[in-house]
Amino acid sequence: MYLEFRHLRTIRAIHQAGGLARAADMLNMTQSALSHQVKGLEDQAGIELFVRRSRPMRLSAAGLRMLKLAERILPEIDALQDEFAALKSGKTGRLHIAIECHACFEWLFPVLELFRHAWPEVDVDIRAGLAFEALPALNREEVDLVISSDPVKMDGITFNPLFDYHPVFVAAAQNPLAAKDVILAEDFRDQMLITYPVARDRLDVFTELLTPARVEPRGQRQVELTAVILMLVAANRGVSVLPDWVLRDVKSNADYITRPLGPGVITKRLYAATRSEDVAKPYMAHVLRLGRTEPVKLQRRQPPLSGPADQARPASFTASIAT
Repeated sequence: MYLEFRHLRTIRAIHQAGGLARAADMLNMTQSALSHQVKGLEDQAGIELFVRRSRPMRLSAAGLRMLKLAERILPEIDALQDEFAALKSGKTGRLHIAIECHACFEWLFPVLELFRHAWPEVDVDIRAGLAFEALPALNREEVDLVISSDPVKMDGITFNPLFDYHPVFVAAAQNPLAAKDVILAEDFRDQMLITYPVARDRLDVFTELLTPARVEPRGQRQVELTAVILMLVAANRGVSVLPDWVLRDVKSNADYITRPLGPGVITKRLYAATRSEDVAKPYMAHVLRLGRTEPVKLQRRQPPLSGPADQARPASFTASIAT
């Protein structure tokens, strides 16, 4: 038996209307066309679907079985049509994100919090496991947006500029480099450098400073979390270079010093890589706009003033790490 969705809609409409005339109006078709459709459906089924002698017209036992099928399937079809219409209009969709920048969580979460209020029907996820294969995953449509500071030429991929930032040196207040105004590549020779656990060609301190100067730090320690990097730095277990938005609050903390890298000003730019055909989607355009404006607010915001309690807590914590 060949069954179409229109057949299920016909069965449902006749049951709801109680007759062919009203059902034809509901389906926006003539009564004769509806009668012809019902006759063809019964011929295919090989059984009567309606008890025609009754008034109002009612379904037979076979017709009731088909009605149950219609009531189960048609709501799902209607919901799917609504979902497709929303996808076409850009009201819903998927935004799965991979991040090549460990420190980007600091500004990305506030951006996504604003985004979810504006686009509650968009499925948002961060695919942390794809961080090292982010761009290939974007090509394979496993993710929809990649945060990166290293644009590359790829067919079908657009690197949308977000904002500029400065890599900043951070060390404990008692580190001898605190006496310097600008930190040069040579200053790292006798320092333990604490970095995120990524390749050197993805670390600003190497790509922009140490590798061009052919300088090696005394040692390198890789740490996953920004908070732990800062704890170790405060304990004078090493130094680090982090984006300026990460160190906004650190600048007012007496346990740390922050200095620019030199001799020239180092400026980097973050990008959001997307598939080129997705850039025009309304929700994608909105998240890109938030990614350009909200982190800049974070960069410009004044750090809170530290009170006596704030000054005392890191010092005691620093002592516990040092031991």
